[in-house]
Amino acid sequence: MKLINIVSLGCSKNLVDSETILGVLASGGYVVTPSPEDAEIILINTCGFIEPAVKEAVDAILNCLQFKEKGSCRYVIVLGCLVSRYGEKRLSQLFPEVDGWLGVDAYTVVLPYLDRLSAGEKTQFTESRIPGEYLYPRMLSTPSHTAYLKIAEGCSHACSFCLIPRIRGPLHSKTPDLIYREAEQLAAVGVKELILVAQDSGAYGGDLPGKPTLTELLKNLVKIKGLHWIRFLYMNPYSLTPDLIKTMQEEKKLCHYLDLPLQHVNRNILRSMGRKGDIYSYRQLIKTLKTALPDLALRTTLMVGYPGEDREAFQELQAFVGHGYFDRLGVFSYYHEEEARSFKYPDTVSFLEKRRRARDIMRLQRRVSRHKNQESIGRNLEVLIEHHLGEDIWWGRSYRDIPEIDPHVIVKSDNLEIGTFIQVQINQAANYDLIGTISHQGN
Repeated sequence: MKLINIVSLGCSKNLVDSETILGVLASGGYVVTPSPEDAEIILINTCGFIEPAVKEAVDAILNCLQFKEKGSCRYVIVLGCLVSRYGEKRLSQLFPEVDGWLGVDAYTVVLPYLDRLSAGEKTQFTESRIPGEYLYPRMLSTPSHTAYLKIAEGCSHACSFCLIPRIRGPLHSKTPDLIYREAEQLAAVGVKELILVAQDSGAYGGDLPGKPTLTELLKNLVKIKGLHWIRFLYMNPYSLTPDLIKTMQEEKKLCHYLDLPLQHVNRNILRSMGRKGDIYSYRQLIKTLKTALPDLALRTTLMVGYPGEDREAFQELQAFVGHGYFDRLGVFSYYHEEEARSFKYPDTVSFLEKRRRARDIMRLQRRVSRHKNQESIGRNLEVLIEHHLGEDIWWGRSYRDIPEIDPHVIVKSDNLEIGTFIQVQINQAANYDLIGTISHQGN
């Protein structure tokens, strides 16, 4: 029996890769264990996008190598973005105890790779390759009612701070048929909430013959029986189209939720980043969206401390956040990554100042979030129940919340079932979470 464990780091797109690797290996005779202490083979699927992700990956490698040193683990294999970014030669000098290195999209080669390794054959570094149009098996690590579905690999944008095109390559969309078949399979095993992910979901299909669009894809996916909510994440604001907005209006299964990573609003900063837009065009875009979808929940990601972000540019960003356009907001400090195009610019903002600016933005957003939550009091929301906290207290998510990142709706009830939808009347609001009572139980 070949026991394997996988440590999955990074974003939801990486999680899909890890689930696919587990599915491929399980179908090839390997047995998955959730405990690295029990595993004969430990796989570490890394992120390597920015400095904190690299540190997390390094810490995970060192931790897993301890199991090998103790003799409980035979092989440690490192794969994913960290490997594609730095390469085997550089990493193997740092970690000679690691037994193998694989790049991104490792699920296309991981089974024969491990079979050779287990047979005592010498293995060589395998870089990423474009996956074929084949439906790989998956072993879900999310709750059974929710699943992510990756609709495209890579990215063809050229944002100056971003290493994804270098690590993952240009945009490579899955065919609509492949996505539809995978979604059908997920619905067949009980998935009710489907979350489509890509580096830029709105760019989907631009590289395929006939150029199918995200809108066309969604119109087919909503026909699948069993799916109750469908979301799509990570969309460049300039990938939005009138057809997509109209489809969100018409199709009840599509959650009125958009994740638009603006990064900044100052025109000069955005141009230096290689991005379109400015504070005025973003205001108009949000006005258009809110007019078409009044109950739309908006999330964004912002970056502070980018080269050239002087006090005036930061204050412009602060003022924009203070207007309360976004229900959900994340902020990151800029990291001066050597391989990024932005590295050619002087790193003009100190580390401490970046952290201070990030705290200021989140402090501002906390007030915005509390105010918006207060507006939800008295409102009825459909909530997907996900966890029993005990003492007749449960929590779940509404259409306004994505897993792991957004807040929860807390519900008091003596008998609920995880994975079901209920109607909740909101009667209290905290800074982030909502609190309510059950008004109707759904499916």
